[in-house]
Amino acid sequence: MTWKNTQNHYGSISIKMHWLMVVLMIFVFASIEGRVFFEKGTELRDLFKMWHFMLGLSVFILVCARLYLRSVQVIPQITPPLSVIQARGAHMAHLVLYVFMIAMPIFGWFVLSAKGKVIPFFGLELPALIPYDKPFGKVLEGWHKEIGSWGYYLIAFHAVAALVHHYIQKDDTLTRMLPVKKNH
Repeated sequence: MTWKNTQNHYGSISIKMHWLMVVLMIFVFASIEGRVFFEKGTELRDLFKMWHFMLGLSVFILVCARLYLRSVQVIPQITPPLSVIQARGAHMAHLVLYVFMIAMPIFGWFVLSAKGKVIPFFGLELPALIPYDKPFGKVLEGWHKEIGSWGYYLIAFHAVAALVHHYIQKDDTLTRMLPVKKNH
């Protein structure tokens, strides 16, 4: 398999980045949901939140890299081709996913900034994006949580759509993003 995309299949870099993003998103959601098993103010709860922040920022970095690669490589064509309406829908769905993956980490950074908290990133402390304003931070946090809950539906829709394409429409939407099996 080539590392670059071709007209018919994503390359190994695009595939690995996609599935790494899946794993990261699982851990981002699991870390914030998992914190509830520990009492407020405990070290374990704070650790789960810290991992949520760091992995969320990792999503931001990875999605920026993915968008760059997408801009400099060919995007494999779906076979058989989608209808115009389906193609527009797919484009919009991907746009919403990318906006979500860019906006949510930045939004989280704003939340921590407004609440006067440390913005951790694997041993670094990132600067605040906005000045301390605890009441505004609580409002931002509420929005961040609400929009984050929409992420579950967005990701589920993306996965279900891939399965519908594969099993019902019988096109190669899903298989273009799976590693090519090596012939022995």
